[in-house]
Amino acid sequence: MSGYIDIVCNVFTPEAVRENRTGIDETFKEQVRMPPVMRPGVSIEDYIARMDRAGIERSLLIAVRAGDLRVKGSFEVPYEMVAEICAKYPDRFSGLAGIDTTRGMQGLRDLEAAVTKYGFVGAHWYPHWFATPPSAPQIYPYYAKCCELDIPIMMQVGHNLVYQKDRRLPSVAKPILLDQVAIDFPELALIGIHIGVPWTDEMISMCWKHENVFTAGDAYAPKHWPTQYVHYANSYGREKVLFGTDWPVIDPERAVKEVAALGMKPEAHKLMMRDNALRIFKKIPR
Repeated sequence: MSGYIDIVCNVFTPEAVRENRTGIDETFKEQVRMPPVMRPGVSIEDYIARMDRAGIERSLLIAVRAGDLRVKGSFEVPYEMVAEICAKYPDRFSGLAGIDTTRGMQGLRDLEAAVTKYGFVGAHWYPHWFATPPSAPQIYPYYAKCCELDIPIMMQVGHNLVYQKDRRLPSVAKPILLDQVAIDFPELALIGIHIGVPWTDEMISMCWKHENVFTAGDAYAPKHWPTQYVHYANSYGREKVLFGTDWPVIDPERAVKEVAALGMKPEAHKLMMRDNALRIFKKIPR
């Protein structure tokens, strides 16, 4: 296949919803205008059908670790759950290993096992769930481990919304904070997901300054992407922007159609929708 690659995809199956492994409540679903029929969850088979209709070849599925599990409202998607899906559909999904900075050395061992045992292709971290900025010392050992494993790490930058009304999280990850990280780890691919809203210009600046910093246009419908972000992806930043949906926040069919409607140059579109992901995620099966 030679279709698109969605680098930000969450497990939103009925099982995950029942077990409170999604981190979002009914108020958030209403805020993002999620269709009622979707809210109890969507099976993997149904989601693959959505991928097929959208022309998405592969989605990177996150084994989320969202906050210290000793704190109410925190949750995780076990590595094993994602590994099982990837093993069942190896041509359609690859795993991303969620990071929990409260787990000490065990967290580092888990990350290594995710890559060496389960074949995960990258790491994923939510700074806001841990109230920990990207430049904090707690995350530095994980950056080093990603370098050792030769995998990129993605993280949400910019503000965050109220995903659960009883667990309100601080916005601790302004994109400019990637500056020191990129300096300290020049060989580590750093991907700021969620565009960096409302500091999109900072995200573009970091990508422009650092060879190893990238961004993903996910979590926001493409027709609402900031003008400067579209211009960057379509011009001098065409090798720095990746495609993602943050499913279930954005439906893949909608995302692909709205990207097509942006009128990007063919080369820039191809880089964003596939080629940049293959270059940066070296362990994605070819």
